[in-house]
Amino acid sequence: MLATLVSLVCLASVSVAIPVEQLDKRTTISPDASCGGANGYTCLGSSFGNCCSTHGWCGSTSAYCGTGCQPGFGSCGTGTSTTATAATTAEETPTATPTPGTLGDCLAQKNVPIRWISSPDFAQLSKPYNLRLPYTPAVVVIPTTTQHVSDAVTCAAENNVKVQPRGGGHGYASFSLGGQSGSMVIDLQSFQTVTLDSDHIAKVGGGVRLGNLAQAIYDQARRALPHGTCPGVGVGGHATHGGFGLSSRAWGLTLDTIVALDVVLANGTSVHATSTAYPDIYYALRGAADSFGIVTSFYLQTQPAPASVINWSFSIPNMFQSAATSANSMLHIQSFVQNASVVDRNLGVGMYMDGSGFSISGTYFGSLTDFDNKIKPELLRTLPAPTSSSATAMTWIESLTALANGQPLQQPTTGYDQHENFFAKSLVVPTSGQLTSATWTSYFDYMIKNGVNSANAWYSIINLYGGPDSQINAKPSSFSAYSDRDALWVMQHYGYASNTVPFPPDLIPFVNGLNDAITSAQPETTFPGYSNYVDPTLTPQQAHAAYFDTATYTRLVEIKQQVDPGKVFWNPQAIGN
Repeated sequence: MLATLVSLVCLASVSVAIPVEQLDKRTTISPDASCGGANGYTCLGSSFGNCCSTHGWCGSTSAYCGTGCQPGFGSCGTGTSTTATAATTAEETPTATPTPGTLGDCLAQKNVPIRWISSPDFAQLSKPYNLRLPYTPAVVVIPTTTQHVSDAVTCAAENNVKVQPRGGGHGYASFSLGGQSGSMVIDLQSFQTVTLDSDHIAKVGGGVRLGNLAQAIYDQARRALPHGTCPGVGVGGHATHGGFGLSSRAWGLTLDTIVALDVVLANGTSVHATSTAYPDIYYALRGAADSFGIVTSFYLQTQPAPASVINWSFSIPNMFQSAATSANSMLHIQSFVQNASVVDRNLGVGMYMDGSGFSISGTYFGSLTDFDNKIKPELLRTLPAPTSSSATAMTWIESLTALANGQPLQQPTTGYDQHENFFAKSLVVPTSGQLTSATWTSYFDYMIKNGVNSANAWYSIINLYGGPDSQINAKPSSFSAYSDRDALWVMQHYGYASNTVPFPPDLIPFVNGLNDAITSAQPETTFPGYSNYVDPTLTPQQAHAAYFDTATYTRLVEIKQQVDPGKVFWNPQAIGN
């Protein structure tokens, strides 16, 4: 709420003339926990608390009643309002309805659909995507309306139970199960709306999976969005923490397409957040939503689906024989992706390696002739001759299907049962600190010595975020709470085992070693992380430093103190921990 914040600071610090229509509103008790500012609502008599904070929210703690509290729109400290038109004192406020004795009583009283541990489908609903990190929720809420979500959050707050949303449930750290046992999980599987308006903005329910979203907007109006390639991933966590796809260099991250969100806040209110309405909340949800609310609907600006997409791939041999030779190959690729005479925003690039194979692949929004005559020759120049290669023109849906690793785009809306057993880490390589020859050598030396003959299964993925005209990096760091807009590469290191065996204890140190091979060889560079590849072994402080720059995190803490001072929305790495 930056614009609102400026006006509220002015109201709190100097004498100003308030329009007559706003004076009239100050006799209106806030219906949605907002106060002051343009709406002029008073908190006196509000069920959300009698104090109006500097950011324009009603509450009753020191965060609302202390420094910056607006006496014109409620009580401040222990005193009463100084405004004659809102002269009711805190003591005169009607007593709220008594809080139910238990969480179960509260949920039952409000007729919220829930599942307890004794419910037949509780085990399926609480099964983690990452089987390495199981947690047992106190209750799983299955809302079918926004009111159910609001009531569930209110009941949790009254009973000191932490809350986390579950959209697709694909979180690497099982934070959608709370990241601990005993949390309330709000499962959004019933929120499956996908509709397009006349401006081609898609209204998307918080429980929609990426494949269903892609198919729906294409079928309705031949529209498209930038997003990841796994069709079972939910839009909720994906879009609110980044959302990279091979089309992102052309169109930005999924997060960048968000023009509005319907969200339930910690006090149970539901608001429609945009760049002008609840702008602080709009900012925080785009990068750190799990700490701020439950998004029931997204509003995403779509793109015309391209008529043709080139899906391309090359398998490069002998990349795990000589670290120095492989480093030279990587330096060539790194130079290629920054060559503006060849590469523009229409090229998507990713690399995969697992100690036995190495491939470089992606998509291209252009003609097959241009790819074959301009991009392919320069990419492959100086690299070992590929053992296999392909470049095929496809429709948009055919391209997404080919990238989905054998999974259909259409995914089940209930009963989803895909799981893995893994540990992952990430590194963001900044354009200003791109990897040197010594660093690439250290990286491949580690893989050759420790990964080629490893008994454990692992892989590394390196995706191109930066390069000429990248629309990911076109946004300023202040655009959203996703502040990393200087990335060249984003690296994901992933160790996994069969779903039916215990996770190998030596696989976590091995994956850590992949990261360390980069960071130790280039200590002068700060390497952030990517929060959609969240690392649960990080402390809260380490996670905040990895996923947010200092200015972003400072602002998020300030917003958290205003809209969720009780830390209702919590996981082990939540804002403010």
